[in-house]
Amino acid sequence: MKNTRKEHDFLGELDIPNELYYGIQTFRAVENFNITGITLRHEPKLIKALGWVKKAAALANRDCGVLNDKICEAISYACDEVIAGKYDDQFVSDFIQGGAGTSVNMNANEVIANIALEYLGHEKGQYDFVHPNNHVNCSQSTNDAYPSAFRIALYLKIDDFCIALEKLQSAFQLKGKEFDRVLKMGRTQLQDAVPMTLGQEFSAYATTIGEDLLRLREVQKLVLEVNMGATAIGTKVNAPEGYPELCVNYLAKETSLQLSLSPDLIEATSDTGAYVQIMGTLKRAAVKISKICNDLRLLSSGPRTGYNEINLPARQPGSSIMPGKVNPVIPEVVNQTCFYVIGQDLTVTMAAEAGQLELNVMEPVIGFAMFTSLDYLKNAIETLVDKCVIGITANEEHCANLVMNSIGIVTQLNPILGYEASASVAGEALTSGKNIHEIVVLERKLISQEKWDEIYSLENLIHPKLINS
Repeated sequence: MKNTRKEHDFLGELDIPNELYYGIQTFRAVENFNITGITLRHEPKLIKALGWVKKAAALANRDCGVLNDKICEAISYACDEVIAGKYDDQFVSDFIQGGAGTSVNMNANEVIANIALEYLGHEKGQYDFVHPNNHVNCSQSTNDAYPSAFRIALYLKIDDFCIALEKLQSAFQLKGKEFDRVLKMGRTQLQDAVPMTLGQEFSAYATTIGEDLLRLREVQKLVLEVNMGATAIGTKVNAPEGYPELCVNYLAKETSLQLSLSPDLIEATSDTGAYVQIMGTLKRAAVKISKICNDLRLLSSGPRTGYNEINLPARQPGSSIMPGKVNPVIPEVVNQTCFYVIGQDLTVTMAAEAGQLELNVMEPVIGFAMFTSLDYLKNAIETLVDKCVIGITANEEHCANLVMNSIGIVTQLNPILGYEASASVAGEALTSGKNIHEIVVLERKLISQEKWDEIYSLENLIHPKLINS
């Protein structure tokens, strides 16, 4: 038995190893596009989405009378096998490629065709019976099949990402409750401001993460509108009457997603605005997560010459020369991941802008940027939660001492002493090294000890009430 089969396209013939389910066009793509080393097999959600798209197309074509029952059954079987993940290793196209995703589409068409051929009792490559273009790609173009699959996969990946983000939000909420009585100094511009609790600080992190969850869920819905049936540029050339509606209905049923057909298929085939908006929202989340990691590094700095208000779990020795040094390596790695995501926002922006006329050929790099960003940031978030946030502890006594020795607590005296007198107290404290209590109560006798105790009680510092006399 021969180990290879001959396949041809209009560029010529190639010998394809018989064990491969992909064919000549995918083979050329592997030779042409060795860019990232990250292939479709690393993105099972996109492979599954391609299977759904091809199955929905086959069923719609059958209903429209352009595909017979036997071929539709074979293609549907093959798609189900692909959806089940049994042929992930056959999806070998590099993520970044020329041709607007044609290599991805043909990779799916060839694999599905050859599975279908075996289902019908034929050999791989006997395309007279089931053809990658004529049958699997019937009534389709790369320009509607690829972006529709991309959108479905993107929707599912955002789902996974939001689960990780919810985990981070929950971790900060729990720390907020744990630290709700830990008095500390709030800071603005890295200078002492007014007292607060560590719990309020961590609860605020939970709130800001929750805002990003809401925004992501909002923009996620943008990808539920697909252009299946648009074919080449949106005019529905080569598609039978009623096919677009049937195909999208089948696709919605197969995926259990509320997919809808774009009302203007020409606009939808060239427009990548949804990706710009989603990536911008993801960038927003990355910026805020990175800011939180900056805070964690500052709050744990020291331990003896920094803030030292919290302790991060020690994960590894921090230096090859300084014994005993422990670095905040988990927030640091999350910072760096966030920088990557922020950079990919520009990639998506430029790729979206680079489209010309009726098609944007840059969708492969948009997909790569968005999928890797969602994957990497999801991994970083899970690392942040599991290896850092849940193990954070507070240096409660140190935090309280910083508050009571701070000049910033003079702000609470403004309603009683007025700004000018309070500023005078602050100035003396700054130059003399005395604390505010010593100057206000013991030396200048501006308020009584009883009033001081009322103003600077833990409850009033945590939940301040106006005390003006």
